[in-house]
Amino acid sequence: MDIKKNTYFVDIDGTIFIYRKFETYRDTPAQVIKSTKQFLQNIRDEGHMIILTTARPEEMRDHTIQELSKNNVPYDRLVMGIERGPRYLINDLSPKEPGERAIAINLERDKGI
Repeated sequence: MDIKKNTYFVDIDGTIFIYRKFETYRDTPAQVIKSTKQFLQNIRDEGHMIILTTARPEEMRDHTIQELSKNNVPYDRLVMGIERGPRYLINDLSPKEPGERAIAINLERDKGI
């Protein structure tokens, strides 16, 4: 029997890196939040998918990838340019498998997991 893996959608700023304003990204180094990085490494080691999300504009993609790489942050996909308002995850319920299939976790900014 195949064990189904999870998909984690994880915001970058304030969750993986200490929050900075957009205009300071190129002039200040990213500071990784160690507990979140360790959590991401643990779920990656278990084979789960990590999709990073950010409101950073698309023109900052290369810079963002460099920051993630420099800090050894594991991920599978990077989605840029999402809106800054609340984020909703909508998923269906399986009639054969009980339990919620869309879970939300809100973290205090810069505190990590």
